[in-house]
Amino acid sequence: MNRDVLAAELNGLRERVAGVTDTLLAANDGLLIMADTSDDIDAEGICALAAADLGIARRTSEVAGHGAFRQTVVYSSGGCLAVYAVGTLALMVVFGDEGLNVTRLHQESQPAIERINSILTAA
Repeated sequence: MNRDVLAAELNGLRERVAGVTDTLLAANDGLLIMADTSDDIDAEGICALAAADLGIARRTSEVAGHGAFRQTVVYSSGGCLAVYAVGTLALMVVFGDEGLNVTRLHQESQPAIERINSILTAA
């Protein structure tokens, strides 16, 4: 697994989308793969919670018959957090401030997720 390329993908997302403050990449089981976060974020704790979110969201999508899960977004008083499926192996968590354009984030995330998935599946 090329960690430098993964780091460049996470960093590139932050650079392309105004309002992105932090990013994480984790395995589906919640184990941290890579973090591009500030020191005050519990990256391992967030990854575990995001994995639970991913599991529930995938199952909900399946039961609802709405196709494959893509992402969830949690809106809070200080910003938002998006959890994206990265293929079947991983998830990406993106933190945003109150000014984050979530539509732009979704547009920019899809190509990054595809590239990250390619890197992870090649490893």
